[in-house]
Amino acid sequence: MTSLDARLRSLENGQSHQPALSDLFIALANKATDLSRLISCGGELGDAVGDLNADGDSQKSLDVIADAKFLEAVKESGMAAAYVSEEQEGAIILNRDAPLVVAIDPLDGSSNIDVNVSIGTIISVLPNSGVDPHKSAMQRGDQQLAAAFFVYGPQTTLFLTTGQGTDFYRMDPASGLFILVESGIKIPVETSEYAINASNARHWLAPVQRYLSDMLLGADGPRDRDFNMRWTASLVADAARIFNRGGIFLYPRDRRSKYENGRLRLIYEANPISLLVEQAGGAATDGVDRILGKQPTSIHERTALVFGSKTEVRWVESYELESQQGLDQSPLFSNRNLFRS
Repeated sequence: MTSLDARLRSLENGQSHQPALSDLFIALANKATDLSRLISCGGELGDAVGDLNADGDSQKSLDVIADAKFLEAVKESGMAAAYVSEEQEGAIILNRDAPLVVAIDPLDGSSNIDVNVSIGTIISVLPNSGVDPHKSAMQRGDQQLAAAFFVYGPQTTLFLTTGQGTDFYRMDPASGLFILVESGIKIPVETSEYAINASNARHWLAPVQRYLSDMLLGADGPRDRDFNMRWTASLVADAARIFNRGGIFLYPRDRRSKYENGRLRLIYEANPISLLVEQAGGAATDGVDRILGKQPTSIHERTALVFGSKTEVRWVESYELESQQGLDQSPLFSNRNLFRS
C-alpha cells in the first residue's frame, strides 16, 4: 500500500514546488481526517450559526469549524503566503515569502449535512508571484500547481493532482492515513449519465433547454440513445461519481437574478475541479469557453460550469455555438451532428 505521503514524495523528482506541495497536502489531509471523524459523530453540525459567509450563503456550524481547521493546517505547513476561503471576505495574508497561495471551499455541500449526503472540501493551489499575495490568488486556473477535493461520505476519499495526472486515495479508518487506490485515473470519453438540477429548467437559457430536451427524448430523439439523470446537490459527490464511472455535470447560467454568470465560484470551486478533470482526460467549460483560461476579476467571482466526459462536454458546446450563430432557428436543426461546421 502506498500512503499519500509516500506518493507525494515520489513525485518530487526535481519539481521546484513539489516539496512545498507535499508538506501542504500532508497537513491538509491530517485535518481532513479530523473533520471526517467529527462528521461521523453527528450532532448539531448542520445548524445555522446565524451568519452569512463572504458569498452571502448561510453558514452552518461545520462550515466555520472546517474553515478554522484548514486555515490552521495551512499555517502549520508554513508553505502558504495567503489563504482564500469561501468563508472569508478577503485573502488572509500568512507569510509573504512562502511559495504557495491556497484557495479553498472548506465545506462544499453543507446544506446536506443533516441528511447524511456526501459533502467535501475543494482546494486550489497557486504559485506565489512574490509581488502581492492577493494578485497571486487571482491567477487563471491554468496556472494552478495542484488541485484536490476530499469527500466525506460512506468512505472518506481524496482526488488529487499536482499536474502529473489525477490520483484517487481512500482514508483508512483505523490509521487515518490516505492510501493510494489508483494513480492516473481516466474519465471515460463517452457517457450516458448527466447531473443537473432539473427544478431550474424554467430558468435555463435556450441552448441548455434544447440540450436537455434532446437527452430526455432518449433513443427516440436526435441523440439516438437513452440517458440517466443523477443529482445530489453536492458538487464533490457528483464529481466523485464522474471520476469513477464517467458522466457530465452542468450548473449553467440562467435567467434568475445573480445567476446570469453562473453560481459556482471560479477560484476555489470551478478551477480546482477543472484541473482535476483535465488531468483525468475530461473537459471543463462554462458552456463554451475553457474554465482554466478564464481570468478572475474578484476572489468570489461566479461562473457557469460544465465538466466531465469530453465528448458530452463538446455536445453542450455545440448547442451553445449553434444558438449564437442562429442555426437553431433553421428547419434543418433537428438533423443534429456534433461535428458539423
